[in-house]
Amino acid sequence: MQTHTTDTFNQRNASFDNRLRPLRFDDFVGQQKIRDRLLLAVEAARQRQEALDHVLLSGPPGLGKTTLAFIIGEAMGVHVKTTSGPVIDKPGDLAGLLTSLSPGDIIFIDEIHRMQRTVEEYLYSAMEDFVIDIMIDQGPNARSVRLELPRFTLVGATTRSGLISAPLRSRFSIVNRLDYYCAEELQTIVERSASKLGVSIDPGGAHEIASRARGTPRIANNLLRRVRDFAQVRADNHITQVIAAEALSLLEIDPRGLDEMDIRILETLVHKFGGGPVGLNTIAVSVGEEPDTIEEVYEPYLIQEGYLERTPKGRLATTACYSRLGLPPPSAFRAGELGL
Repeated sequence: MQTHTTDTFNQRNASFDNRLRPLRFDDFVGQQKIRDRLLLAVEAARQRQEALDHVLLSGPPGLGKTTLAFIIGEAMGVHVKTTSGPVIDKPGDLAGLLTSLSPGDIIFIDEIHRMQRTVEEYLYSAMEDFVIDIMIDQGPNARSVRLELPRFTLVGATTRSGLISAPLRSRFSIVNRLDYYCAEELQTIVERSASKLGVSIDPGGAHEIASRARGTPRIANNLLRRVRDFAQVRADNHITQVIAAEALSLLEIDPRGLDEMDIRILETLVHKFGGGPVGLNTIAVSVGEEPDTIEEVYEPYLIQEGYLERTPKGRLATTACYSRLGLPPPSAFRAGELGL
């Protein structure tokens, strides 16, 4: 029963995301340089009637890597098949995916850095020569069978580009890194999403949501869902700046986009460890969260906003961190200790 409930919840989330996802380059907000480069490459490939070169998209979660893969497929007029790195366990799984493609089709592999190394090596010949060699049987009866593949486009997405091996990275002709969005771009996204959802929102309400979305469209859309619920119950289905602020305060998301776990990390660093430096694993144990989650989900934004520093000795709280917690900066503590 629990599995059915979880599956239904995931299907609803996927349906919500697909409903808001733009399908054309013209509708994609932000990432202007990346959008222009991809649009140029797509147009050139269409004029030559060739498959698009392989594309690698990197950057933090929720910035639009999956969306861009589907937009590329729409612009090229081909099908997009999706999978993820951890799902492809064996070379046979990869062979099944690749041989099912039609000429020009796109295969989108999310979290491609988590692909098994043995599987990854089969991609090399597939990406370069559009063939794949599969071993059949074992021992004396083992033999290699070469499968011819249609010319396809691999679009890989990763949140940790440094973990992609050099041989795999070198086979991507088009490499782009997505960056965080500014508040104005996110406001446009929120207004567009609200329109698709039939939600009444004014510019002040959209800006309030955008300014607390940590520079990430996925977070902005998720916050819009929660603010929509609040407005539906308490504000006659209309979102203003005041209503958005009340709803987000109820969710414990402050005006800079910091949530409960962000504040807990900063408070732990300052109150328990004197501002650091302190190791990642120590912080993780103190706040009850996995080290990888802290490093990949929470730290990037805290570092971007200047609340946290990564040093060779560990994590270190900045002056902005002390100010956010309403505390005097470290220099004031030191001055007090010295009697100055």
